[in-house]
This record gives sequence, C-alpha cells and structure tokens, in this order.
Amino acid sequence: MLARYSKYDFWNLEKISGLYRKKSKSNKKPFYPVNSPNITKKDIDSVNQVLKSGWISSDGPEIKKFEENFSRFIGRKYSVAVSSGTAALEIAIKALNIKENDEVLIPNFTIISNALAVIRQQAKPVLIDCNLKDWNIKIEDIEKNISKKTKAIIITHIYSFPNEMHKILKICKKYNLLVIEDSAEVLGIKYKNKMCGSFGDISIFSFYANKQVTTGEGGMLSMNSFKIYEKCKSLRNLCFGKLNRFNHDDIGWNFRMTNIQAALGLSQLKNVKHIVKKKMEIGKYYYKKLYQNSNIQILPPSNASSKNVYWVVGIVIKENIMTASKLSKKLARYGIGTRPFFWPMHEQSIFKKMKMFENKKFPNSSYLARYGLYLPSYFKLKKKDIDYISSVINKFLL
Repeated sequence: MLARYSKYDFWNLEKISGLYRKKSKSNKKPFYPVNSPNITKKDIDSVNQVLKSGWISSDGPEIKKFEENFSRFIGRKYSVAVSSGTAALEIAIKALNIKENDEVLIPNFTIISNALAVIRQQAKPVLIDCNLKDWNIKIEDIEKNISKKTKAIIITHIYSFPNEMHKILKICKKYNLLVIEDSAEVLGIKYKNKMCGSFGDISIFSFYANKQVTTGEGGMLSMNSFKIYEKCKSLRNLCFGKLNRFNHDDIGWNFRMTNIQAALGLSQLKNVKHIVKKKMEIGKYYYKKLYQNSNIQILPPSNASSKNVYWVVGIVIKENIMTASKLSKKLARYGIGTRPFFWPMHEQSIFKKMKMFENKKFPNSSYLARYGLYLPSYFKLKKKDIDYISSVINKFLL
C-alpha cells in the first residue's frame, strides 16, 4: 500500500495513517483489540518536524529534552533514554555492578526480560512468587530468599497496582540490597503520594506501543546518582572513550534512542495525565460491570496506598470454571481481543533446557498464568463497547 506514494508523501504521516483508519472502517464485523496506540495530530506534527530537520539518528536535541522533561515528571534528577524497556533493565544490572555469582531477587510472575538481564551478567535470578490480592510480588517471601550472595532486587509493578514499596524498601535497607524499580506498566501513577519510578537506586520504563507513553519502541532509566547516570549513558553508547573515542573502556551496547522516537515521546508526555485518567476511567467502568461476577476476579479502582492505573484490565477466572485460553477463544468469536497473562519464569521452556529453577513450585504464578487474561482497554474504547464485552464475558462465566 505504501508503494503507491512518492518519497515526498512520507513527510505526511497523517495521510498514511488515515489510510489505515479508512481501511479499518470498511470492516463489517467490529473487532475490539486489546490495545492500540493513541497517536494525535500533534504527535505526528512533532515527528514530521524532526524528519524535516534532518536530526533523525540518536544525536539530536529532542533526546535531551525528553530526558529532562521525563525526569521532572517522575521526580528524579537524571534520565537516560534507550531503545527499549529490556535494554533499560540490561543497562541497570550492569550499571549497579552486579557480577557473576551475585544473586538478584526477581518476581516469578513477570516478563522474561527481568530474568534475562540478570543471566546475561552471569548472575543468578532468585524467584519470588506473586500474591493473589494484586498479583505483585509476595512480600512475605522476600526475606526468606535472601542469602549472603544477594545483592539486589528487581521490583516490577504488575499490570495495575504499585507494589507496597514502603515494606519492600524497609527489607532492602535491612539487608543493604540495591533496588531496581521496574515501572514499565505504571507510568503516571503515585504510591503514597510519590510517583512510581522515583523509588530505589534505578527505575526503568518502557515506551512500547501499548504503554501510556509510546515511542514505538523505547525505554528510559531514571536515577538520582550522577555516577550511575554517567555509567548508564556510557553503557547505552558502546562505552566510547572520553579521550580517544574509539578506545572503549568497557563492554556496552548500542541501545540508543533516535531523535525521531524522542520527538514522539516528548509530545506524548505532554498528554500523559489525560491518557492515564482515561485508562483509569475505562478500568473503573469494567469493574462496575464485572465485579459482581463471583466466577472472576477484577481488581478494584483503588486500595489503601494508591489508585489502580489499569495499564491493562485483567481478569482471573475462578479455578475449574474455565481456563483463560478457552475463554479467549470464545471471546474471539465475538470480535473481542484478549491477551494471556505472563507465563511464570520457572515454567519457561528455555530455563528448563538450562536446568534452572528445577523442582521449584510457585502456585500463585502458575494459577494466574492459566486463568488470567486481559481485555480490550485502548484509549478510544467507549462505554457501550465495554457494555458489550462485559455482557459476553458474563454470558460465558456467570
């Protein structure tokens, strides 16, 4: 389809994106995707301006502006823009000097990137099960998994609510543990009136297409330590030498963000409060429609410490009623997209091949993986759409 356009038409991204919208309108049967990026005219204009300027690589003024504005929003001194949330985790582990045979506590119920970042530094990930109340890390299991080799913990805020950071930080202080706060899913929400991503030694974020702020692909590290900031900047850029550029003093990566991505991120960040508010309204309305169904769990709009960010609207089916996979297939016949919950680390095929986590059991994570899924919650979803989706779910599960 794009081949019909001359090279000059690529400056007009609005025209191209309009074609996709027109095509989707021609579909007779409605389909409700799990997520869809909220790209505005201002976003497109911002990207167009950078394209026209010629500053399209990782050396451009928008990157620095994005980092500075992001730091102010989060409440950190410094931020480093990178190519993905996974890249941010990899840099964070190395920047904190985690080495071979060190142990790092991580959630068992999370994206595999948490474990991979630890393994690639030849350190050992130690798994902690999740709780069933809000699906975050099971705090009461943290202390019993700390050993003399434990150097750090990755705290990932899962799907909706932040972790109970005051309890976790108290444990970390007692054992002198470094804290990496994975805030990829909770951008824009506060825990006890302090912004998520402002806790611990380093916090990381993702700007994937389904996040509250997107740059297509992209990520960010935020911190208060100037030393860690300088280390992260070097690691994302192949550790080029200061005196002789091509004499490298460490092993880094090309994890740079482009100026094009930063322009989109800057524009999106200006609208993040509106995006977060809208997502919370969507989640709150889903809760209203589904919370009385005793065969499913849907998390409430708030708890004692924070509001529910509803990055995704997840439901967990009561055991032995129906698996998430089966419900997903049924909903698909009604044009309703879904996505399964994370598959736990101890059941990952690659880690079984590596003979990791053998004979380990994490019942809560295994349960959520088999009975949890999340529902359409894209920015433009309307109440009437949620009425329809909820009615279909209740049809199968009431």
